[in-house]
Amino acid sequence: MELPGLPTSAFADPSGANRAEVARLAERALRIVLDHAAHALDRPPVPRETIPPEWLRIADDPVDEETLLDQLRAVLNGCMNAAHPGYMAHMDPLAATASVIGALATAAVNNNMLSVELAPSIHQIETHLMRQLCGIFGLGPDAGGIMISGGTLANLQALAIARNVKLGVRECGVHGLERRPVILASEVAHTSIPKAAMMLGLGTRGVVTVKTNGDSRIDLDSLVAELEASRARGEQPFAVVAIAGTTTTGNIDHLPEIADIARDNDLWLHVDAAYGGTLAFSDTHRGQLRGIERADSITFNPQKWLYVTKVCATLLLRRWADILEAFRTPLPYYTPEPEEEGVVNSGEISVQGTRHPDALKLWLTLQHIGRRGLGRLIDRTVKLAERFTEEVRRRPFLALAAEPEMNIVCFRGVPEGIEDLDAWNARLRAHLRDEHRIYLSL
Repeated sequence: MELPGLPTSAFADPSGANRAEVARLAERALRIVLDHAAHALDRPPVPRETIPPEWLRIADDPVDEETLLDQLRAVLNGCMNAAHPGYMAHMDPLAATASVIGALATAAVNNNMLSVELAPSIHQIETHLMRQLCGIFGLGPDAGGIMISGGTLANLQALAIARNVKLGVRECGVHGLERRPVILASEVAHTSIPKAAMMLGLGTRGVVTVKTNGDSRIDLDSLVAELEASRARGEQPFAVVAIAGTTTTGNIDHLPEIADIARDNDLWLHVDAAYGGTLAFSDTHRGQLRGIERADSITFNPQKWLYVTKVCATLLLRRWADILEAFRTPLPYYTPEPEEEGVVNSGEISVQGTRHPDALKLWLTLQHIGRRGLGRLIDRTVKLAERFTEEVRRRPFLALAAEPEMNIVCFRGVPEGIEDLDAWNARLRAHLRDEHRIYLSL
């Protein structure tokens, strides 16, 4: 059906009638994207360009192709440049080529992970990928997982399942409980943990914070003391959150010992390994995650240290039955075909309904680089961090915040005679960014 006034390349005609017009636009746009990626060194890590205000207004009528592509260039030039070697801030990596191709392909087919029939092949890929990831983390034969849009949602759903399993409140909620339910978590836990508590009806005070030692790890004595104090207050602890890769310093909690405490006190153990879980792909460094196989649930984000373009996050469960029994909600608007009996649709077991088919870009990255190739990348970046740490130690005017365990190094300047070190370090960061094209997190 022809629609007067629309560009001939507005959609790809299923019959292929306008293939040439769509190909021309797509190829020109892809060339712009590739040129942008291939000239990352020409731009600073932090962009200085902004989009012209007149382009920010929604167009009443279609703009011409040249203007559209100029607008694309302007947006790209205003993006953070994580591909620059001087970009050392945050947990945003250079995106692997295969993951970019996967993102493009899934955008084109526009499938929906709500149900198997809406994304058949990618649903199959995700199911098998999750089983293999569970194997990499040593979770055992009864494990399973789902992909989810970010670590915050993964932590939220993990704690929702923990609440329902440990407190039996799936149907009636927490209001009828005699004792106030609480979660124990490190004082440096990600902000998604108090957010989850707030959304689960526990309130942000439903997180009992546990002190850490000098390397940002949970102090085990403090964990036991807080657990006892919580029960003495009449509260009901039901879960403990351990971290494999803290956001600021990249440290890993003592997972075996925390697993022992969780077992002895009938607590659900959730490990937030959004960043550090990638160590499981390294034969050299995977031992640092010892004890993670005893977790009831794990958050792991390949979008960070596995170089998969955003978003790409997972929730892994040691007992797949937990999600089916304590979280699954049937889809009343979906009637399965007879041959689909027993099939579990993602929309029934995920906190999300409609969900992007992220499994393809993860799968393509794993296929393209391989598990051993990714392990070599991880080992290389750990060595770089070790070298960086040596250079910090050589300079008496620099100090480490914690002993690095991965490829994250948290340090600051401590020159003599400076009263306000926070302000001085902020100025140093701005100087490095503006004068030397080196971008560090503050």
